[in-house]
Amino acid sequence: MSRRTVVIEAPANLGLRPPAPGTVPGCGKLPGALRDQGLPRALDAVDGGVVVAPRYDLGGWEPGDGVFHAEQLAGYARRLADRLEGHVRAGDFPVVLGGDCSIVLGTALALRRVGRYGLAYLDGHDDFRHPGNSARIGAAGGEALALATGRGQRDLADLEGRGPLVRDADVALLGLRDPENEPENVFDELAEHGIAHAAVAAVRERGPQAVAREALDRLESGGRDGFWVHLDADVLDPTVLPAVDSAEPGGLFPGELRALLAPLVASPRCAGFQLTVYDPDRDAAEMPGARLLAELLTEVLR
Repeated sequence: MSRRTVVIEAPANLGLRPPAPGTVPGCGKLPGALRDQGLPRALDAVDGGVVVAPRYDLGGWEPGDGVFHAEQLAGYARRLADRLEGHVRAGDFPVVLGGDCSIVLGTALALRRVGRYGLAYLDGHDDFRHPGNSARIGAAGGEALALATGRGQRDLADLEGRGPLVRDADVALLGLRDPENEPENVFDELAEHGIAHAAVAAVRERGPQAVAREALDRLESGGRDGFWVHLDADVLDPTVLPAVDSAEPGGLFPGELRALLAPLVASPRCAGFQLTVYDPDRDAAEMPGARLLAELLTEVLR
């Protein structure tokens, strides 16, 4: 990277359901685990600090109450956007270490303040749950892409009156599970809205480099000011990385992910990158998951 790399920690876990009653999701420990692996030093990155997350507390929330932590999520998105916006305007390359997928609301808000940006969304799941296709509304992590594209609870889907933060035509959803492994298959709905998507089978059939090239053809054109890359660690197969919130079979393997991710972040139009959902609490004592992710990101971001 010829631009200045800035590592920002966004350790919010507000968008996930508790792993067990009375417990708290551990993905907020992701930034610390990647720092322990020496990632900022390996990237020769500037320390962009921490955007401290609100306390995880479901309180009296019950199914049917809407998105839990909604007020906290909206406030956190604005604070993360405040931290990030200046770096985007300065031409830095921010690397945001989450957190769960709901941090995309903050990064997308920062970019929306600046102009029109696309989103390469590498995730094992579509994160497109919204009131129009599901009754399971509550966890913003599984609704993150829907909210970012203006669907769902208004106080999150229309932050600062700027929704949608990302247009449907500006999204490339890559690496999601094939229909037989995707719990709530919305492939037809994605196609109906013109949201480009390539599941694991398509990545393997066409090749990850070709899929990345197709995504770049979309994201680098059409008057966009650039694009952001979101990587959910659960895009990887659980045989190589089980330490995630929702480990589903049929994911990508590290070499496939590397070949898919590298051309995206190497683009001069790529405005930044974020990593989410790796959970150190679910990893082995030696933290092989953190080591795998740190090595992969060092290779593609340095």
